[in-house]
Amino acid sequence: MNPTRPTSPATIIDGIALSATLREEVSRRTLALKARGITPGLAVVLVGNNPASEVYVRNKVKACADSGLHSVLERYDADLTEEALLARIDALNRDPNIHGILVQLPVPAHIDANKVIEAISPAKDVDGFHIASAGALMVGQPGFLPCTPYGCMKMLDSIGFDLRGKHAVVIGRSNIVGKPMAMLLLQRSATVTICHSATQDLKALTLQADVVVAAVGKRNVLTADMVKPGAVVIDVGMNRNLEGKLCGDVDYEGVRQVAGFITPVPGGVGPMTITMLLVNTIESAERCA
Repeated sequence: MNPTRPTSPATIIDGIALSATLREEVSRRTLALKARGITPGLAVVLVGNNPASEVYVRNKVKACADSGLHSVLERYDADLTEEALLARIDALNRDPNIHGILVQLPVPAHIDANKVIEAISPAKDVDGFHIASAGALMVGQPGFLPCTPYGCMKMLDSIGFDLRGKHAVVIGRSNIVGKPMAMLLLQRSATVTICHSATQDLKALTLQADVVVAAVGKRNVLTADMVKPGAVVIDVGMNRNLEGKLCGDVDYEGVRQVAGFITPVPGGVGPMTITMLLVNTIESAERCA
């Protein structure tokens, strides 16, 4: 199914409801593994006391518990040395009860985040950030997909959207969302345009798009006059408006009057990101079974 005309307002792609459905499947797969004597295990490492990271980590640990996974939360003070963190990652790599390792970013400035990411075994890289995972995605080989783009693809699947031959515009070029998102869309035979801070005439490009994925962390980067009627709009952003309320990169109230489908913030991509982390952890455990 592809949107051919705008609805007023757009159909909301409910990330909370879709996550609940996917987590039921995670729970079933977890029970099947436990019946074989394997409990899927995720280690979450938090260095420092970044308030946003605290929330993210708490949500991830709770999601594991709700789905029957074993989780280990390791907290360290902000002055933990890079050497000590790398040594701990090495120990987790060798722990047969741990199938996924996640080091919550950002890490303190004295720690090289790239070193940390590359220290995680590709076999336990459930965040999908390791260069081996990125390379596998680039060439279309099996590997762990980054959780946020993976979740966005599931949302497109949930509305039956056929990407073949469609024009997809990704606003943002980060290694975590923008670049892997573009690769996943390309794998589905979409024609993909990646836009960023140096892009000239962003509006001219988004008006051509059947799908727009906004992932730059900037409020109102996409407004109603920039959207083709009936397009699918996926909002990955996480910001605060002038009233301090959570919002995305998209002018939601305006764009939903033009788009065919739209994801809300909160309640859209966010829950899907955590769900796909669980899916990756289950897949890692199944590979070890």
